[in-house]
Amino acid sequence: MKTEFDVAIIGGGIVGLAHAWQAARRGHKVVVFEKTSVAEGATVRNFGMIWPIGQPAGELYQVAKKSRAFWLELAEAGALNVEACGSIHLAHNDDEMNVLQEFVDQQTHEAEIISPSDVCQRSALVNPDGLLGGMYSDTELRVDPRTAAAGIRYWLEQEFNVQFHFETLISAIENNELISSEGQKWKADKIIICSGSDLLTLYPEHFAKSKLVLCKLQMLRSIAQSEPLPENIPHLASGLTLRHYTSFKTCPSLERLKSRITMEAPELDKYGIHVMASQFQSGEIILGDSHEYGDDISPFDKLEIDELMIRELKKVVRLSDWTIKEKWHGIYAKHPDLPVYEEDVNEAVSLFVGTGGAGMTMSFGLADRFWSNR
Repeated sequence: MKTEFDVAIIGGGIVGLAHAWQAARRGHKVVVFEKTSVAEGATVRNFGMIWPIGQPAGELYQVAKKSRAFWLELAEAGALNVEACGSIHLAHNDDEMNVLQEFVDQQTHEAEIISPSDVCQRSALVNPDGLLGGMYSDTELRVDPRTAAAGIRYWLEQEFNVQFHFETLISAIENNELISSEGQKWKADKIIICSGSDLLTLYPEHFAKSKLVLCKLQMLRSIAQSEPLPENIPHLASGLTLRHYTSFKTCPSLERLKSRITMEAPELDKYGIHVMASQFQSGEIILGDSHEYGDDISPFDKLEIDELMIRELKKVVRLSDWTIKEKWHGIYAKHPDLPVYEEDVNEAVSLFVGTGGAGMTMSFGLADRFWSNR
């Protein structure tokens, strides 16, 4: 039997790291197990967007802003670089502008309508042709998804003596005992399962009843653009994005916008395409994305989806070079109603899975809520 811990976390992605931090900062002795050599799931396969503007008014928006504060705390501690970049939702159609105005008028989020000239002044990437205006929010952040998890991990090791075991698959749990596929054993008072899209290795019978569904997204990364870059360039989202995030569901004009898109481009609904762009200081731009669920998920990426995303992106952004450097897909678990699926399997074990594509935005705040209620 290996050393005992107060808290053991299974999963070294952003959700597991959030729990490790929130438990450690409360004085617990923490260990994290990750089955791969590095975090390589949805945590590294995203835009690097911290996106409070996408969360609905009320508790979840407040949780998102709490998460934002935690990201800034990590930056202040030197764990990683965080850009306070904000975001712009672009309107190239009247119904998009109507939704944005209705959203701002509700005064539930920190956002304002800005003119076409203001939009273009804030981001040189925006296509001004037909631009009616935009909505600016200053709450969004940017991190490098390829390096963020590693930075947090090293900081947790140094600051809180959190232990990490990579290439360690926990294949069974018996009472308070964790057993690896190689027969190693550890003991912890509290065990939290943060297994991302893996719903089969541990407690599959519980996940089968959870209503969690897997979602696959395709994404792209451009080569570095040639023009010089200012700091903190805002994330960009097209009017298509208004269909995706629940924060906009309270806007009366949203149904009209959705109906127009369904009539004009049903292929976008088929693949859940809404386009966004995030430009990094390297000049490279992460572009995406799409959403395929459940039985529609295939291990093979669709060229049609990439072409549709680029088609729609060219309507709202302008790049000096559209050469694509990388393509990839990610898979995450999503619950139809909850920001995360939480279940206490027994007194020792809790499931905490399914942040639904908002893991970077919500994990720190959700983990803080979890530990504050213990």
